[in-house]
Amino acid sequence: MTSLSALTLPDHTQLPDSDGTFVKNLQEHPQSILITDSIKPVLEQLHSDGQYCIGQDSGIYWRLTDPPEKGAEAPDWFYIPNVPPTLDGKMRRSYVLWKEYVAPLIVIEFVSGDGSEERNNTPPSQGEGRNVGKFWVYEQAIRVPYYGIYEVAKAQVEMYRLVDITYQLMQPNERGHYSIAPMGVELGIWQGFYQNAELPWLRWWDAQGNLLLTGEEGAVIERQKRERIVEKLRRRSPSKTSLSAEQLNALGIEPEMLD
Repeated sequence: MTSLSALTLPDHTQLPDSDGTFVKNLQEHPQSILITDSIKPVLEQLHSDGQYCIGQDSGIYWRLTDPPEKGAEAPDWFYIPNVPPTLDGKMRRSYVLWKEYVAPLIVIEFVSGDGSEERNNTPPSQGEGRNVGKFWVYEQAIRVPYYGIYEVAKAQVEMYRLVDITYQLMQPNERGHYSIAPMGVELGIWQGFYQNAELPWLRWWDAQGNLLLTGEEGAVIERQKRERIVEKLRRRSPSKTSLSAEQLNALGIEPEMLD
């Protein structure tokens, strides 16, 4: 490959956005949607200017190789603070470290096999055919502060935190969750029903241990609250109803619902 100067290093529009592989586990897609949807309100509070990026199965280029995709890792899910979500008005094809320098705050891998790929600590000097271990890349090259390995088959998540120059295995709190302090949230396993499947799902909680809901879950809860209010008001005679039409509308209840 022709040597390139720092001024001509390729950007996300010039690098491949796929290595030709496919998703290994059908739970990966809904799982990514679940943790993305539920964390967005938190990230919008942390970044009132909208400067953050979430990646799902997207390449993070950390070195220049031939072929180029050998120099990228594609985490199942990652979050990068304080970077624009788009470049030049277009969605990113990948995330290129030598163009932006900001590392993801957290990377999560969903295990489909035995977890050896996600825990592979092989450095470049020992990698055959330039194959470098994911664990080594996140720890030593990209230097991601938080790395999670989610094993669906075992219904568990293993979390690492970068301390000085090495990953330290984190210990769960009394709720069985892992604190991601810079985000003000916890990460753990929730057994429940999501997108027509009863499974152990990776979920977020706030620092007080309250489950962070998706938009759909929040809408369902609000609807149930309104239905309970309506039922209580229906049991009263109209003369005893203490709420005005304006107050009912504020609660999302049409006065006609009480007839």
